[in-house]
Amino acid sequence: MRWFKRDKQENTKKFTRIFFTTDIHGSEPCFLKFLKAGEFYKADILVLGGDITGKQIVAIEKRNDTYYSNLFGQEWTAHTPQQLVELESHIRSNGFYPTVVTPSEMEELEADPSKVNALFSEVMTDTVKRWINLAEERFRGSPIKCFISPGNDDHFDLDPILSSSDVVINPEGQVVDLDGIHTMVSCGYANMTPWHCPRDIEEDELRVRLQAMLDKVKDPSRCILNFHAPPYDTTLDSAPQLDANLNPVMIGGQESIIPVGSKAVREIIEKYQPLVGLHGHIHECRGAVEIGKTVCMNPGSEYSEGILRGVLVNISDGSLLSYQFVAG
Repeated sequence: MRWFKRDKQENTKKFTRIFFTTDIHGSEPCFLKFLKAGEFYKADILVLGGDITGKQIVAIEKRNDTYYSNLFGQEWTAHTPQQLVELESHIRSNGFYPTVVTPSEMEELEADPSKVNALFSEVMTDTVKRWINLAEERFRGSPIKCFISPGNDDHFDLDPILSSSDVVINPEGQVVDLDGIHTMVSCGYANMTPWHCPRDIEEDELRVRLQAMLDKVKDPSRCILNFHAPPYDTTLDSAPQLDANLNPVMIGGQESIIPVGSKAVREIIEKYQPLVGLHGHIHECRGAVEIGKTVCMNPGSEYSEGILRGVLVNISDGSLLSYQFVAG
């Protein structure tokens, strides 16, 4: 946690509090905590900065009156409707999508990867629709603004769902007003990763996207960057180096750790010196760094444990008053 020196009159001045989190990867407990974070932290603005969807389906095979599933190498069984609900909840809490199938449907999925892809898209979009409905119920008529944007790992069939809401705002690629004084620009695209995620692009293309947004910002010093990719070569982007087979590179018996963030993101920050940079992508790199006048933050992620990591950012009249990392 770092606190900046405050104006003596701060207690009488209006300031805006942002709660930022990211990389929940389908964890239902984390999303439900996100919905409560505005009230809990007395935040004016909630921002979920990308990688909101899960990574895979977990099949629950129904045989007669018993349900069977395999999670993390362990077989789980449910014999009653209540046990089935509990099993599905346990699967969702780990960021996966539970799907009940018959033995014949299981065989079809195992034999045809295209059916797996189609089913994943269906359950993923159904989950996000349900989440957006929950957010609309909570924030309709509320003074709290809720922004949810995609990340590099999120598929494009997510975008129409996020953009269809009249309560939840999808800020991707836009300059949005936060409080009449400060703006925010958002980009869920990231520089290329070894996994070639849906929104992984080359640095040159990413630079063009970022530049096009910043060209529309009237005053960068009052702007928040919600860029999923962290700036290159900072403590926010350190990750194990991988070989061609996606195995960690070992040097002297230890993993080789290298910067994997975006050079384009760093260049934009250095050029425009926005007020704050909010980033994610690298789950283990919780922290904050300064690039010139800009303070960049990554709250980190422990979604698989159901822990919602975030950062509270207090801003007023183009100044960063304070920030604090939180978890719960």
